[in-house]
Amino acid sequence: MNALILRSFLVILLVTKPFLAWADNQILILGDSLSAAYGLKQHQGWVQLLQDTYENENQPTTLINASISGETTGGALRRLDGLLAAHQPTHVLIELGGNDGLRGVPVTRLQDNLKALISKSQDAGAKVAMMKIRIPPNYGPRYTKMFEASFATIASQTNTHLMPFFVEQVATQPELMQNDNIHPNADAQPILRDFMQKEMSNWLSPATN
Repeated sequence: MNALILRSFLVILLVTKPFLAWADNQILILGDSLSAAYGLKQHQGWVQLLQDTYENENQPTTLINASISGETTGGALRRLDGLLAAHQPTHVLIELGGNDGLRGVPVTRLQDNLKALISKSQDAGAKVAMMKIRIPPNYGPRYTKMFEASFATIASQTNTHLMPFFVEQVATQPELMQNDNIHPNADAQPILRDFMQKEMSNWLSPATN
């Protein structure tokens, strides 16, 4: 009888483990215009589309979109304490750095800001992921190389999950970009949603992928 009960318990555990991995996730997204649905209505952006998907699939996950167009790592750092206190997230996703790069912010300052964002989030009890960011090559090969290498370096130093740059897959397709050739259009948002759903899954429940 005891063996039968044990086997039944193990079966229940195996079946429910993937769902437990997703339980009560509150994910704070610190991003810039790429996550703030720039040039679009909010319901068209990838964040809201992904939230809709989670709700349709009964995934107990809430995306808290604190992204602001034009945001920098320094700007987010000034806002972070308030956001952590207000939302008490279980997870924080950092999608920042593009505007730092476009402004030519020194790489050392970028790195210091990223480390501070991660440290504050981890100290608040949140698990952290950071997205690798790429910038146009016209800032010179030295700066561009140092800038893009910063994300992997900081992720390694802080034990932070690193995600690939999500816009890269649509950036070379003009029909998926707005007229500024920087921001994905409405047609691109479902593609970004699907990409991010997979990356979120890899982050939140790596043992089940």
